[in-house]
Amino acid sequence: MLIWNVFEISLPLTNPVIKFLLILAIILFAPIVLNKIKIPPLLGLIIAGAIIGPHGFNLMERDSSIILSGTAGLLYIMFLAGLEIDLADFKKNSSKSFVFGMYTFLVPMGLGILAGRWVLELSWASTILLASMFASHTLIAYPLISKLGVAKNRAVNITVGGTMITDTLALLVLAIIVGMTTGEVNTEFWIRLSISILLFGLIVIVLFPLIGRWFFKRFDDSVSQYIFVLMMVFLGAVLAELAGIEAIIGAFLAGLTLNRLIPHTSPLMNRIEFVGNAIFIPFFLIGVGMLIDYSVFFKDWETIKVGAVMIVVATLAKFIAAWLTQKTYKLSVDERSIIFGLSNAQAAATLAAVLVGYSIVIGETPTGEPIRLLGENILNGTILMILFTCTIASFVAQRGAKNIALAEAYGTLDNEYLLEEKILIPINNIENTDELVNLGVIIKSSKNKDGLYALNIIYNQYNDGSADKIANKILTRATVTASATDTILHGLLRYDLNIVNGIISVVKERKITDLILGLHESKGISDSFLGQLSEGILSKCDTTTLIYKSVQPLATIKRHVVIVPSRAEKEIGFPYWLVKLWNIAKNSGAKLSFYATEETLKFIKDIHLKYPIEAQFTECDNWLEFLKLSQEFHKDDNIIVVLSRKNNPSYQNSMVEIPKYLNERFKQNSFIIIYPLQERETDRNGIDLTDATIKQPLEKLDEIGKAIAKIFRQ
Repeated sequence: MLIWNVFEISLPLTNPVIKFLLILAIILFAPIVLNKIKIPPLLGLIIAGAIIGPHGFNLMERDSSIILSGTAGLLYIMFLAGLEIDLADFKKNSSKSFVFGMYTFLVPMGLGILAGRWVLELSWASTILLASMFASHTLIAYPLISKLGVAKNRAVNITVGGTMITDTLALLVLAIIVGMTTGEVNTEFWIRLSISILLFGLIVIVLFPLIGRWFFKRFDDSVSQYIFVLMMVFLGAVLAELAGIEAIIGAFLAGLTLNRLIPHTSPLMNRIEFVGNAIFIPFFLIGVGMLIDYSVFFKDWETIKVGAVMIVVATLAKFIAAWLTQKTYKLSVDERSIIFGLSNAQAAATLAAVLVGYSIVIGETPTGEPIRLLGENILNGTILMILFTCTIASFVAQRGAKNIALAEAYGTLDNEYLLEEKILIPINNIENTDELVNLGVIIKSSKNKDGLYALNIIYNQYNDGSADKIANKILTRATVTASATDTILHGLLRYDLNIVNGIISVVKERKITDLILGLHESKGISDSFLGQLSEGILSKCDTTTLIYKSVQPLATIKRHVVIVPSRAEKEIGFPYWLVKLWNIAKNSGAKLSFYATEETLKFIKDIHLKYPIEAQFTECDNWLEFLKLSQEFHKDDNIIVVLSRKNNPSYQNSMVEIPKYLNERFKQNSFIIIYPLQERETDRNGIDLTDATIKQPLEKLDEIGKAIAKIFRQ
């Protein structure tokens, strides 16, 4: 009898275990089932929410637990949009975002005022509030676009930036209309609102990065880092609400300010995306679905008329804004589809506005019925608008994103000059294992899914089993660190006479293209290490070699200072190490600051024009001048010095002194020393590297640009 009472079922469900089980089943099976009939997964979750909600089969109420989880999901979407955005492109497209933000605010406001005043015959206050509902939108389709791998497309950046502008303006209109209705709009109101928004912006933009960098430097526990990030999201949201604007603006700004501290290839980023896509965002979509009341289709003609007008105005206005943006900046049709798909969905801000308008009573009818700022027909019409716009947005955004993803994929099919990238990381100290693996993950090509190796070498003369246990523990740690970023890392255990022989043998056996050697934080580059390096590894390995000393986590680096010798562009390995630096910038968001000769900078700037990242270029004619610039370097800078092997074009005798200078003058900085790939007759795939399109690029700018472009497509 007790068991029966526990599982007694009544509708709506009240047992929290059964409710949570039902939601998990929906999250799992709704996308699977609806995918078979080509319905986007996010739309499937909205439909499922409508079916189980109070207006469907009434299996569940939209109670406080659903609202709480849904609110977290909405904030998560905005936070991810700020976190995943390419800051270099965001800055580059900031003017475009502003223009689109004004298009997508002014066009819906204009059409909304016409429709509200002369079609629906509303009062001026109700008309303006209704028009502001059309102007705002929710990035419901963002998770879908992110999953398809086009979140860094310029159209996405433009739309995300424009969303912040139009939602802020729309919610300000809401605050002003409510204030006017209640008689609170005066000089004090404007002063208070302006000061609070200014303080909010300063706190989030200035203090959040400082707090984040401080925390990540001192705490590396994965759970603590994730909880800290989640706390910052909600702190930003709370501060936004205290400032008198919507919480989603605070979540988005929190994502922007933490963007540089959470590399896109890091374990923390993987956890943030996983939890959001698995739990928080589906809860939000299901909660949106629960709002949908299909019975409004059959209530009365007035509700259908209002709903139809709202759907047409909202969709047409957002399409016109997207079309104007496309024509203004000569975007493709697929980019227009992404802009329209992301901006057409009405949900969070729209719902907030209509509920506020519905709750404000501005008078009474002769019979005593309340006259609301936004009546019941507008409320029901809004529910219809949410359903239709979310459906249209899902299909349009998915189509545009798929076409762009396919076009980018076809653009990478030219394998004429692509090396099969394989990165080897020799490790023998568990303390710096994580940072070495993180560097390997951050420099690798996005197409490299199975080419990361960790190597531990045991001396042949060791007979006890403790060496094996320690080695396997270190390799396991490396594998776990890589797996946290969804990267496959192969652990290699080798017995050899010495470390150098072991590394060289594995490089040849595995056809390694890049080698990462690590130094302990508390140690410098010793004479014995340099001897082994120059006489052993560098003389017998022609791979791109990176020597890394980590003083602080890569994610907390503000700037990478790159010192490049003259004639570096004449080295056969020039494009290959440059690609690694570009990957660091793209995946971490940190600035690259190049110091090189005018001729060398000419090549790097040409690549920068085609593949923009946040970078700075300083002409430096004397190789050792950078020592004079040491006063300009800061604690959070990472020093990257490009050297060369003997008898290569950029080699200089003074290079042997560089490690000593780094030990003496940059003890507080992380640094990377790079030895470029040296010339050989054929590469690992049998491609002749002496071909004019690779070797002669060292003579002609346009040809080296083509060669590097092919590598960047990896």
